[in-house]
Amino acid sequence: MSAIGHALSLAGSMTWEILWALILGFALSAVVQAVVRRATVVRLLGDDRPRAIVAATGFGMASSSSSYAAVALARSLFRKGANFTAAMAFEIASTNLVLELGVIMFLLLGWQFTLAEFIGGPIIIVLVALMFRVVLRERLLREAAEQAAQGLAGSMEGHAAMDMSIKTQGGFWHRLASTDGVTSVAHVFVMEWAAIWKDLVAGLLIAGAIGAWVPVAFWQGLFLHGHPVLSAIWGPLIGPLVAMISFVCSIGNVPLAVVLWSGGISFGGVISFIFADLLILPILNIYRKYYGLKMTAVITGVFYVAMVIAGYVVELLFAPTGLTPDRASAHLPDGGITWNYTTWLNLAFLILAALLTTRFFRTGGRQMLAMMGGAPSTDTQSGTDHQHHHLAAGRSIPRQANKPAPRRRTAQATRQPAPEVQPPHLDPAWPCPSAPVPPSQGTGRVRLGYLGAVDAPSGDPERSST
Repeated sequence: MSAIGHALSLAGSMTWEILWALILGFALSAVVQAVVRRATVVRLLGDDRPRAIVAATGFGMASSSSSYAAVALARSLFRKGANFTAAMAFEIASTNLVLELGVIMFLLLGWQFTLAEFIGGPIIIVLVALMFRVVLRERLLREAAEQAAQGLAGSMEGHAAMDMSIKTQGGFWHRLASTDGVTSVAHVFVMEWAAIWKDLVAGLLIAGAIGAWVPVAFWQGLFLHGHPVLSAIWGPLIGPLVAMISFVCSIGNVPLAVVLWSGGISFGGVISFIFADLLILPILNIYRKYYGLKMTAVITGVFYVAMVIAGYVVELLFAPTGLTPDRASAHLPDGGITWNYTTWLNLAFLILAALLTTRFFRTGGRQMLAMMGGAPSTDTQSGTDHQHHHLAAGRSIPRQANKPAPRRRTAQATRQPAPEVQPPHLDPAWPCPSAPVPPSQGTGRVRLGYLGAVDAPSGDPERSST
C-alpha cells in the first residue's frame, strides 16, 4: 500500500504543479479557436505548397491539443477538400506545437525542452511534406480519399465535427467581447478539457507508478546510459517506439518523458518520444480506419523517420552549444501542496475555469458533451441553424437533427455516414465546394488535394484522366 500511496502522491504533486499552466494554455487556445472559422482553414489548405503548409502549421498551433481530436479533424479537413499533406501538417502542429504543451514542458523539464520542441516541430513538418512528395502516388491518394469518404468512426468524431468559432461580425476584440464570443470561448475551453482529460490522467498515473516502482537502473540499461555516443544515437530511435506502446498521447506523455529523461534517455530521445504521440497503437488503428492499410503504413514510416531525424537535429544543435539541460534539473514533483506562487496561481486560474465551465453548462454544454463521440461529419450540412437557439437556451435538440441519414444503395453500395451534429452558434453550412466526393455518388470526380480533381467514371474508377 505504501508503494501505491507513493505513486499516487507523485501523480497528485505533478497535477498541482502544472494545473494553472493547463488552464492558462487551454484558455488562450480557446480564444484563438473561437475567432478562427473552420471554413477559412479548409480554404487555405488546398495544396502542399509552402504557403499552405505554413498556414496548416499556424492553424494547428491554435487548434486542439488532443491527439485523437487532431487526427479526426485532419480527416475531416481532408474530406472537405484540404490537401492530404497539409492536413497531416495541421495534425502534427496541433499536437506538438501548442502553447499548453510548451508551458508544461517548461515546468517539468526546463525551458530547453520547450525550445527544442518548437525547433523540432517545424523540422518534422518540413520533412513529412518533402517525403510525402516522393512517396505519395495518385492511386494511393485516391484509395485514401475513397476510404475517408466512407466515414468510418475513429475517436472524438463529434468533437472534430464541431466548429465552435464566433459567427458575430466585426473586429477581433468586438467579436471576442460579444455574448457569442464569451460563449464560444467557454465551449472550446471545456470541450478541450473533455478531449484530453483521460490521456492526461493516464499519463500522470503511469508516470507516478513508473517513477515509484521501476528502478532507475532498468532505464539506464535500456537507454545505454554511460555511453554518450551510443546513447545519443540510440535515443531518437527508441524514443518513438516507447511512445507507441505507452498508449499515452497529447500532453499526457510529458510526465512520462520526465521519467525517461531522469532514467538516462538522450536529449534527442526525449524530443522524439514526445513527438511520437501520433504513433501510439490506438491512433495507428484509427489511421487504418480512416485511410486504409497502405496509407497507414506510409504515414507510420514517414512520421517515424521524420521524428527520428528531428531528434538527431535537436541533439546536434544543443550539444555543441552547451544548451543541453542538466539531467538532475528534471524531477517528478513530490512536495504536495504548499503555500507558494504555484498555489496562488492555481486558485486564480481555478476561478477562471469555474466561470467558463458555468457558462458552458448554461449554454447547452451538456448536449455538446453527449455529441462528443458522435458520428463523423459529412461533406454537406443543412437544416442545422436552429440548433444554436435550442442549445444556447438550454433546450434539447429536436430528435430529427440527430437521426442518421437513410442509407442510399448505389452500384458500389457505398455506406453513407450520419449527418454532422453541430454545437450551438454554428454557421448552417461550411462552404466547401471542393469537398471530396465518393465515386459511387455518380459525379465522376474525386478530390485529391494537390493532385486536383480527377475525372473517373463511377463504374470504373481505375480509368481516369486528369
